[in-house]
Amino acid sequence: MSTDVHAVFVTHTAESAPPEARSTVEGVRRKFGHVPTAVGRMATSPQLLKGFLAASATFEQTTLDPVDREIVIMTVATRNGCQVCVAMHTATLVRLEARPEVVEALRARRPLPDARAEALRSFTLAVMDRHGAVGDEETRAFLDAGYSARNALDVVLGVGAYTISTFANRLIDAPLDPPFHAFAWDGDDWDGDDR
Repeated sequence: MSTDVHAVFVTHTAESAPPEARSTVEGVRRKFGHVPTAVGRMATSPQLLKGFLAASATFEQTTLDPVDREIVIMTVATRNGCQVCVAMHTATLVRLEARPEVVEALRARRPLPDARAEALRSFTLAVMDRHGAVGDEETRAFLDAGYSARNALDVVLGVGAYTISTFANRLIDAPLDPPFHAFAWDGDDWDGDDR
């Protein structure tokens, strides 16, 4: 008889979490009014949870505007196949009133209709694909689109923060919480090429 190895990742509450994670989980509950299942499961490792939340909060303070940050996040989430992140950040893009065709293209892993936004998406993919060693041509295209050297490093921060989240969510088999069911994503619309 085999055991579901993902069942070892308990969905913690502020009361059941390891002591080092309790205040973090409680802070998330106060901020959102509930503890998202992914957060409850990440709390199994207080350091992982704190590290992700700190990195994502720092990413929110970068010079990239809110929609640009979401383009980075969605690019990482779709590339890494994180259904939870794609649904949550689709909801964020809708709340930010991003153009529907941009949201659709991001979810489908297709080039974006806006040249500047596409330069950001392509640069993010290049950072991921080349482990940071982005070529001169791709970097020049990013800069020529109106982004800065600082923005390039902000993208690296976003890739790092959301690689933590997407990898953790997949490992812990985080389910999609009900508020995000309308934005569910299964990745079936991907044609196999992010470029």
